[in-house]
Amino acid sequence: MKVYAFDLMPWPYLDQPSYYPDTNAAYDPLRGQQIYADHLDLMVLYEEYGFDAICINEHHAKPYGLMPSPNIIAAALTQRTRKIKIGLLGNLPALHAHPVRLAEEVAMLDVMSGGRIISGFVRGVPQEYLALSIPLEQARERLEEAWDVVVKAWTTREPFEWHGKYFTYDRVCIWPRPLQQPHPPIVLPADSDEGLSLAARRRVPTGVAYRSNTRAREVFDRYRRFAKDHGWTPTPDDCHLLRHIYVGETNAKAREEAEPHLDYFWGKLLSYHRGSMELLGQSSPPRPEVVRSASELPLYELDFHLTQKEGMTIVGDANYVVQEIQSQSRNLGVGVIMGLFQFGSMPTDQAKQNIERFATSVLPRLRAAM
Repeated sequence: MKVYAFDLMPWPYLDQPSYYPDTNAAYDPLRGQQIYADHLDLMVLYEEYGFDAICINEHHAKPYGLMPSPNIIAAALTQRTRKIKIGLLGNLPALHAHPVRLAEEVAMLDVMSGGRIISGFVRGVPQEYLALSIPLEQARERLEEAWDVVVKAWTTREPFEWHGKYFTYDRVCIWPRPLQQPHPPIVLPADSDEGLSLAARRRVPTGVAYRSNTRAREVFDRYRRFAKDHGWTPTPDDCHLLRHIYVGETNAKAREEAEPHLDYFWGKLLSYHRGSMELLGQSSPPRPEVVRSASELPLYELDFHLTQKEGMTIVGDANYVVQEIQSQSRNLGVGVIMGLFQFGSMPTDQAKQNIERFATSVLPRLRAAM
């Protein structure tokens, strides 16, 4: 099992739930400067404690994530770390006006890092397309074409032309080119049949986030079926699972410390979906009188009891966290656990304590069981 850390770099100071488009009058650049500094310090800790990778991703125009360019954060990490993999999970190729520029940036990062880049490609949620005024119906085609341009730019040694549906270049021959050959590993996190089929067809790993154990199993099973249709069998290392993880002295203490920040994450940060859904002419279905599973609710209505019961959060003492990670890995066929160790409104000092507890009381036991 590999253990990655994931950092969303959220804005922790919301008074009201996010509602896209959020006014940026609520953003304080001085506080923002400290957030970037604090999170980079946290990311460096993951290398010191022996994690396999630190993962970051691209988001636009919302307090949920303050990295419109994860590549800038990755550039900083190439100079502050030496061994840990840097996972861009991911860039949104469909939203890049010039995928050749994306190919150049990731190649540059791969060289600067000494070949430590994992290059995730993500379609992105509808709100991202609203933020950059890209028609949502173009999302999948733009992703696939941009992907083809990037990989060809990475792997072709002589100048080439590209005249596609969305991107046109008279000559492409990037400098630098990646250190890893033929190119950095690619990951495509996905949930829909279309996305999972694409990952399977291109023989790249996939990942699941914010889904119950039952739903995650369904997603990975569909991915495996698509892969079988394309003549190959994914290994556990091809299946990545994202979970909020918090280690406390006891189960009760862990919940007491983590729950307010999880409530902020679900109820305030992810509520941006309400605004984007309204702009798209959509609405959430009415809340059922009796909630039986997390899948019956939008993410911004989830609570601690439901997410903990269904495995979406792993909050408890060291024994509980070890057992739950091992159980989910075994039952879902997952070989890569990605942990959110700072989430929601959690202060930096508390996040550091959580990382330290996990690294000293959980991680060694996971390694020993491999």
